[in-house]
Amino acid sequence: MIKKSKKLIAMGLLSTIAAAYLFGNFAEAKTNKNQSTAKDKLEAYIKFTQILNVIEQQYVDDVNTSALIDKALKGLMTNLDAHSAYMDAKDYKDLNVQTKGEFGGLGISVGMKEGALTVIAPLDGTPAFKAGVKAGDIILKINDKATLGMNIDEAVKLMRGKPGTDIQLTLIREKEPKPVIVQMKRAIIQIQSVYAKNIETDDQVLYLGITSFDQKVVDNVKKAIKDHPKTEGIILDLRNNPGGLLDQAVGLVDLFVDKGVIVSQKGKTKEENISYEANKENTDTTTPIVVIVNGGSASASEIVSGALQDFKRSVTVGENTFGKGSVQIVLPVGKDEALKLTVARYYLPSGRTIQAVGVKPDIIVHFGKIEKDDSEALLKESELKKHLTSELEKIEPSKSKNTNASSQENNETKADPTLITEEQLYNDAQLKSSVDILKALIITNKGKK
Repeated sequence: MIKKSKKLIAMGLLSTIAAAYLFGNFAEAKTNKNQSTAKDKLEAYIKFTQILNVIEQQYVDDVNTSALIDKALKGLMTNLDAHSAYMDAKDYKDLNVQTKGEFGGLGISVGMKEGALTVIAPLDGTPAFKAGVKAGDIILKINDKATLGMNIDEAVKLMRGKPGTDIQLTLIREKEPKPVIVQMKRAIIQIQSVYAKNIETDDQVLYLGITSFDQKVVDNVKKAIKDHPKTEGIILDLRNNPGGLLDQAVGLVDLFVDKGVIVSQKGKTKEENISYEANKENTDTTTPIVVIVNGGSASASEIVSGALQDFKRSVTVGENTFGKGSVQIVLPVGKDEALKLTVARYYLPSGRTIQAVGVKPDIIVHFGKIEKDDSEALLKESELKKHLTSELEKIEPSKSKNTNASSQENNETKADPTLITEEQLYNDAQLKSSVDILKALIITNKGKK
């Protein structure tokens, strides 16, 4: 969502009706078959006021006209799309608090899929992640409130609150026979957006896990690459990354692409038609890249994975992404209210849209474990001594026990957070497949030099 400072929107029903009537003939000549004529607009406005009058006169309880208009606007915006919304004075104030101050949350990104409030992704290390919330979960209830008919802003407002306070989510999860109830406490969300690791002792593969696109992503990626000078291939892990700042997504792609339009946005007004192009300076066009995505990859993540895919600059591995490719801005209405309005859609270099279709990986790999076969059919020369020792231990079990205890004690080491172990690889089929593909690309790349 982009917040823009624009002219205040003057909304007056009578003036609108008058304008539609006075300039009807001129406007009618200009309209095409997809637009309403001035006569259609006038009839629609009159119908709206007639219905308001009927409600005010005959509804069982007394109703306030301003409150009725607010409810009508909320319904109108909700029915445009899942991301547009009308914000009354309280909603607009909450938005400003959320964008300027600290607040408690769950570390969860949500969207609408087929009318259901759906988890895009829980962010690593947050309350939602620790509680076991998963990408693709449908949120049925927030505490005791059902989400049916609730828009995204209303849901987010319910999930945010004072740090340390309790919250309960009732989730519908694929392959679970009954709803899953998850309890957690709200917390101040502090996220490390970029993680740099090597694959065990293999310093030619650089793993970059990007959890969200905050304002330091491009700088952190540059630093990680500089700190790993022996890198010959890069894995960009964008799984469960709900997006963030557009300029960071564009900047990340620009590190690996030297020309062409990275992403464009197209809307109804001229000022929303923008293209973002790559620059040649400080660009790496040769290092092989594998990008990992899943259903929790959305928005900026889809721009990065889709653009690198279109430029044939990477191989994309994993599962189809979420499909959030629209642009929202906040438009003030008077002093205390605002509209959050979808004004454009994003388009990738090839011209394809992300909206509702997402990015399809080049190689589909579902998340899961890879069974490792540790059995050895033949005894190797280097293992003869160990083999004889094991036979001896059958005769002297007490000695064997002491030797094993001593060996185990000496081999105890703390896990290195900068390395991805072989065990971790085999527990993550998508990552293991990506590393194997990247190593093949590295070998192929060496053949070109």
